[in-house]
Amino acid sequence: MSSADIAVKTFLELEPEDLRVLQAIELAMAKHAHVPEAKIPKLANLNREETAFRTTRLQKMRLIRGWHGPYVGFVLNMAGYDALAINALVKADVLQAFGKPLGVGKEADVYEALTPKNKQVAVKFHRLGRTSFRQTRRKRGYIAERMHTSWLYQSRLAAEKEYEALKLLHAQKVAVPKPLAQNRHTIVMSMIDGAEISEFDDVPDADKILKEILKNLHAAYVKANIIHADLSEYNIILQPNGRILIIDWPQYVKRNHPNAEFLLERDLRNVLGFFKRKFNVDFGFEKALLYVKKEH
Repeated sequence: MSSADIAVKTFLELEPEDLRVLQAIELAMAKHAHVPEAKIPKLANLNREETAFRTTRLQKMRLIRGWHGPYVGFVLNMAGYDALAINALVKADVLQAFGKPLGVGKEADVYEALTPKNKQVAVKFHRLGRTSFRQTRRKRGYIAERMHTSWLYQSRLAAEKEYEALKLLHAQKVAVPKPLAQNRHTIVMSMIDGAEISEFDDVPDADKILKEILKNLHAAYVKANIIHADLSEYNIILQPNGRILIIDWPQYVKRNHPNAEFLLERDLRNVLGFFKRKFNVDFGFEKALLYVKKEH
């Protein structure tokens, strides 16, 4: 069971006092690797007995984890962070109910959900785990090398950066999910229908699909001043109507980034190489690069 599954399952059981303890631990984690038990009552505005009852209950729910060292402390599990994000989005009238998972990966889980108006949406929980600190610091420009980072903070920054990208891209009519809301490490966006193009053994009009991808990369580059920077066949969705959707933008860079040229070329080589290998469509790298960069 994923952390989002745990959070969704337990969310309706949470009482206001539970949420206050979760929020208190979240707040204090900015200064403590393990939040001292003695600090929680004041932050949560609860007495010691009530706080002890709530921390025991939240541990059983797998939303927080206890620690015993020179003192007794607590930290949020990812499911606890999920629950706080879900609570904020429910209170903001963005979400009403969750459905099945759409995709579960190393750096994000995506679920279908319903809004209060019964509109289907996708909810993406960013997951930049503690085991990938070095890798994410190395790969992602929004995490400074010496900045104190936690798995919560990394995941929140990834969500904020992707949400920013989606707003810029959607405004320029690039084929991306429509961003609807963002809280902590979570993004709510329009529904994602279809499958990764990597999953198809054959597609009709593969050359037409490739041209549509290049057209959208051109709009992202020229109109939104954005380069995906991690593009491959695994984040291009082929929808039931035959149109494409480009997802997963937390690593995007602007055109004035020092490595912009290298990253754009890598994106193009990944996509062109896949279409040549899988569908025998050879567009030509120089031709594609010229098209994407051309100011027309």
